[in-house]
Amino acid sequence: MKGRGKHWLFLLAALQIFAAAVPATGSSRENSTQAVSPVVQMIPAAVDMKETDGPGNLYALSAVLMDGDSGRVLYEKEGYTARPNASTTKVMTCILALENGAGDDYVMVSKNAASQPEVKLNLKEGEQYYLEDLLYSLMLKSHNDTAVAIAEHIGGSVEGFAKMMNAKAKEIGCTNTHFVTPNGLDSADAGGVHQTTARDLALIMSYAVKNKTFLHITQTRDYSFTDLSGKRQFSVHNANAFLDMTPDAVSGKTGFTGNAGYCYVAACENDGRSFIISLLGCGWPNNKSYKWKDTMKLLEYGKENFHKETYWQEPKIPRIPVQNGVAAPGLESTDQTDSGNKIIEVQKEEPSAAYINGIVEASASDREKQILLKNGEKVTCHLRYEENLTAPVKKGQKIGQVTFCLGELVLARYNLVADRNIVKITYLWCVNKVFHDFFH
Repeated sequence: MKGRGKHWLFLLAALQIFAAAVPATGSSRENSTQAVSPVVQMIPAAVDMKETDGPGNLYALSAVLMDGDSGRVLYEKEGYTARPNASTTKVMTCILALENGAGDDYVMVSKNAASQPEVKLNLKEGEQYYLEDLLYSLMLKSHNDTAVAIAEHIGGSVEGFAKMMNAKAKEIGCTNTHFVTPNGLDSADAGGVHQTTARDLALIMSYAVKNKTFLHITQTRDYSFTDLSGKRQFSVHNANAFLDMTPDAVSGKTGFTGNAGYCYVAACENDGRSFIISLLGCGWPNNKSYKWKDTMKLLEYGKENFHKETYWQEPKIPRIPVQNGVAAPGLESTDQTDSGNKIIEVQKEEPSAAYINGIVEASASDREKQILLKNGEKVTCHLRYEENLTAPVKKGQKIGQVTFCLGELVLARYNLVADRNIVKITYLWCVNKVFHDFFH
């Protein structure tokens, strides 16, 4: 009984210690906002991009070279200045038709569509065509009457289709684009002038080339079709000459109006790299070839200076202590004992120290992601976590975040979660603990 008397004294002492250590209900510690650690940089900061690092003089008033995978602007010359963009508008018209219509839709030609100016297929009011056939007319020869017929079929009217165009542009991430017409002819409405930026145009093309049907249409060299009656036959040839200038070209759309000048947007691929090039105001007659020269110059600049690299680096995450807590028993680790031919796992019942090892919720494929980097550029890894955790904490609970950035561009964000359960030390826990130690 003397030994047990000592244990009772130990119990009273433990309860007194608990009362002093655990704050009262409603204390500032338990109800305060969790602190967040300062940013930990794992890799040196990214090198700033400057126009002096670019491809040299360009004819275009506005130009952008974009990473088609990430949407990152690799080079820009007045890339955020809004300008008329002529028939490059038809990239948006085509993608909306593909997403909101079917290839075997019957498209009825209205008086408005038939009255559009050159360049045109010479549609006649009342004729009917398959939507798929008109999309080849739209993208290969840039017919203005075809664009209006498609717009009226998909949007109910040109105005209704323009609303769809502007909504889609916003969804894609365009920040300074306003569409009025489906064919890109110079126009304006209450919302402003029909225009976009080289950056927004590149973003639209980057989105469009992810559609396999769009790619197939824009890569087709020649296409023939008839109206539904079979009385009229047409053949169209692809006007995108850049497809035959380099094996890297995979898609593109030309454009010209008096206000816009020559415009062009292209998608190119080389060694697993995706480049989007957009040009606005790239010369006026008789300088039709300027757009090809600028596009080739930007493509070569991209190929020579940007290379794909895996940017993942495992962050060094410290042990994070948890106040007023203890690791749940039996969850920390297991021992194995040999009982004959059977291996029996025995859980350790002794609770371990109250701390959390943060786990980054990232898959194997996440750790293999790549980004186009210029020579000298580096990705930064930012680690933020809650320094002053208070029990209870559940396994899998978010306790921080790991962010990978290239300059101001966020490449990826991953949650940092707790690797174990931490139970809260309470009066009842102390009693159970003392009695457990006493009887076992």
